[in-house]
Amino acid sequence: MIVAKGKKVDTFKPGGKAPKACVDAMLGPTGNLRAPTIRKGKTVLVGFNEDVYSEAL
Repeated sequence: MIVAKGKKVDTFKPGGKAPKACVDAMLGPTGNLRAPTIRKGKTVLVGFNEDVYSEAL
């Protein structure tokens, strides 16, 4: 799972239940899932960062 907030990018490898830090990173200021959210294979991209999208997609 890759979570992008502007230029800040965090990578998580959750197994089973997602850790609190992962959930906090995925949620936006309103408490909803950050947009855009894309699943490609086993990788989940949350938020937008052009460099990450270029590499992952």
